[in-house]
Amino acid sequence: MKFAISYSTPQYGADPDRITAFARHAEDCGFESLYLPEHIALYPGATIGPTEIPTSLPYADPLDCLAFVAAATRRILLGTGVLLLPYHHPVVLAKRLATIDVLSRGRMRLLTVGLGTLPGEARAVGVDFRTRGRRADEAIDVLRLLWAGGEEGVGFDGEFFAFENLCSFPKPFGVTELPIHVGGSSRAAARRAGRRGDGYFPGGALTPDERAARLELARSSAVEAGRDPQALEYTRWGSIDMPAERVEAFAAEGVTRIVVGVTAAEPDRQRDEMSAFAERFGLSGSPATR
Repeated sequence: MKFAISYSTPQYGADPDRITAFARHAEDCGFESLYLPEHIALYPGATIGPTEIPTSLPYADPLDCLAFVAAATRRILLGTGVLLLPYHHPVVLAKRLATIDVLSRGRMRLLTVGLGTLPGEARAVGVDFRTRGRRADEAIDVLRLLWAGGEEGVGFDGEFFAFENLCSFPKPFGVTELPIHVGGSSRAAARRAGRRGDGYFPGGALTPDERAARLELARSSAVEAGRDPQALEYTRWGSIDMPAERVEAFAAEGVTRIVVGVTAAEPDRQRDEMSAFAERFGLSGSPATR
């Protein structure tokens, strides 16, 4: 089992000293990776489920933050949970992601993409909210095409994106393409993960039966697409205080990675929570394993 930690810029802010201290401690504890969320723009009345989102929440750009974290750390992998893919142009995004991967020497490896749930956010960036699924599918294809393409250039002719003889350098560090995980709790997200993703990261608002059905749908969709269903990584949210029995249950469900978040607001208590988790599960950087 791999263990990751999530840093919430809306909750804890984008203070450079705080985020680097958080990331360095997570790395020292032995966490595999650090995840950051994304919202590009908020507006009065925007809601997630029944909860209205305060418009002043400081959602920092996750890729800029991850590049900053990469410069302050040595080993920890970089992830998004989730990047709102339909709201990014894939030609620009391919360059940004490859650049971070090169500068971090191969650590931009847990990109997780989603569609977004706020219609006003889509309108703000000129995207038809109803097309964001098809747009995301095309964007994944464009990203991989550009990363794999050589000096002769590549072309694409889709519903949303089109170009000819395009070259995108630098390439990801030592690989032909970066892994792309798919987030989301819908059946469409599960199908997208199976057909195009390297991993599946469902959200939290599902019953156990729904979760099992989504995972099976992702795997069956992979088979239909001629892909290996067992190669699909399965990431789930967990809690910082979860017991070993819960981790064992996750493993029995096929989970390969657990992402947890701290509950304390104060940096000292956050570090204590991370250290306690690392010791409980024997992470390689925890004091008990040094």
